[in-house]
This record gives sequence, structure tokens and C-alpha cells, in this order.
Amino acid sequence: MCGGIYCPLSPRDPQHRLNALVQQTQSHLVLVHYLTKSNFTHDLSLIDVDFVLTGENNIENDMDVGVLSNIVIRPDSVAYIIFTSGSTGVPKATQVRHRNFIASICSLVAIDTFNKYDTMIQMTRCSFDIHVQEILGTLMNGATLVMLHARGTLDFEYLADILNNKQITYMHTVPSLLTSFFTFITQWKNWNTIKCLRSLCSSGEPFSVKLLDLLRAMQMAKCRILNLYGPAETTIDCTYQIIDLQAASLDIPIGVSLPNYYSMVVDEFLQCVTIGQEGELFVGGVGVFAGYLGRDDLTQKALIEINDDLFYRTGDLV
Repeated sequence: MCGGIYCPLSPRDPQHRLNALVQQTQSHLVLVHYLTKSNFTHDLSLIDVDFVLTGENNIENDMDVGVLSNIVIRPDSVAYIIFTSGSTGVPKATQVRHRNFIASICSLVAIDTFNKYDTMIQMTRCSFDIHVQEILGTLMNGATLVMLHARGTLDFEYLADILNNKQITYMHTVPSLLTSFFTFITQWKNWNTIKCLRSLCSSGEPFSVKLLDLLRAMQMAKCRILNLYGPAETTIDCTYQIIDLQAASLDIPIGVSLPNYYSMVVDEFLQCVTIGQEGELFVGGVGVFAGYLGRDDLTQKALIEINDDLFYRTGDLV
């Protein structure tokens, strides 16, 4: 609403990396709290969010807001920047527009991954773009958001209590964490934990057979389970597969394109492959990002125009 661009940084990163990322994005302002403000150099403008939230150390400001410039936000304005390492290990600043994010949320709502009646639990670290969907997507859609305490996703007893007491209906996290958590639930036979789950989404890693077997054993027939896939460059997710627990399967596919997305599988000559032939996945549609900040060379390699449509080259073979 204020016209800024959101760029999350992980407090788990070392100080030199944090300052390098701030310089790379040329950030004018960094939001910190009492545990993180020592991670940044003194030449940066820092705002302690603890003071903002508690109202402590209020400073009178006689600034005439009438002389401030009006900020105009357009659909093509960049909404957030998320860093991805890619195969090189060098952080790439992925720029996502407002229209990308809003359209992505609309696509997820269209297939009923979540809706305004859901109570959602925030599971994802700020290093990954799923957290933007969990927080902003939830609030934009009118659903209820439940935040965990620090490292709450690793405290399974606490996490189970939250799912039960807050009657969580939607959960989204990586398969490895789901496997560990549901193993804990199974061992303690705490079935009340999952009684309200309506939608369970998994992404970020391959959906394992072990997780599939766990879900079958927990008899989650009333819960809709989705395997989602999508690089940050396509805005959160771009494909989905609804998982049928009754159907035997050794491999869980990434599924089909989300509404308003489209996919192509091409060979090295950029020709569409035949059914059953391996090729690189290209993704087009509403989520294709604006490019890498300050790296036009990488952007030109990642984006390709085919028949007047812009596609992102995922680099993934399917």
C-alpha cells in the first residue's frame, strides 16, 4: 500500500551475506527487531518493529504529510523480490510483480487449495516464496491465519496442539516435514490433530511414496491432498496434482497447469516433444516473473518468447 518492494531476508544467514543482499537490492530501509538489528551495518536505515508494534519510544513528527509525493502502484510494479540460488549457488534476485502475485493467488483459489472459510497455519520460512502466499494470500482472501512461535514447525507436540486447538483446515509445507510430522502423529495416535484438515498441500520437494503410505494409513479420505510445483520465477506454484490415496503409485507427478498458466515440454531445438519423451519444462502464463534484478544477462537466458507468449525456462527435465 505504501509503494515499497518487499524483500525478505533470513536471520539464519550470516551477517556478510545479509549485507551483501541488501546492497544487491539497493534497499533503502531494513525492518529489524532486537535479535536481528546487530546483523546489519550502521550505514543502513533501520526500523525496529518492536517499537512500532508496542508504541515504545514514540517520536513526535511535525512533518506535513501533504507535501509527500503520491505513490502510484500499477499492476506491473514489482511487489516483492525473493532470492533463489539456482544451480550456480549465486543468489539471484527474482522480481515478482503485483499482477503476478494476485493472479497466482486467484489461480490457487480457483482450484480450491484454500478459501475464505479456511483457518491456515503459517509453516514456511521467509527464504521461500510460499510464505508470501500463506500470509498475504490468506488475508487477501479473507481466511484466518495462525502464526507459530519461533521454530514452531520443529516442535511437533506444540504443532499438533495448534492444529487441534485452532481447528486448522489448511496446511502447506514440504514433503520431508510432513513425513516427519505425520510419523509423530501416527506414533502417538493423536488423530484429533488432523480431524479438521480439509486441504493439505505439499511442494518444494518430490512427493515421496513414504508420505503417500503414511497418509493412507491415517485414513485422510476427507482431506484434499495436492502436490504442487513451481519455481519462484513462475510465482509460487504453476502446476498441481490432486492425489488419490486409493490409487497405487510409485511416482507422484507434478500434474497439470494451474488456471491461467500453461506448460510446454521441449527438446534442445525448442520443439515440442512427443508423449512419453523427456524434455525441458517451459512455463508461461500469469505468473512469469519480471526478471532478475540487475542481471539482464540471466534474465535473457531464463525468458524466451514463443509465438508471442513469454515462457520461463525452468531447467527441469520432465
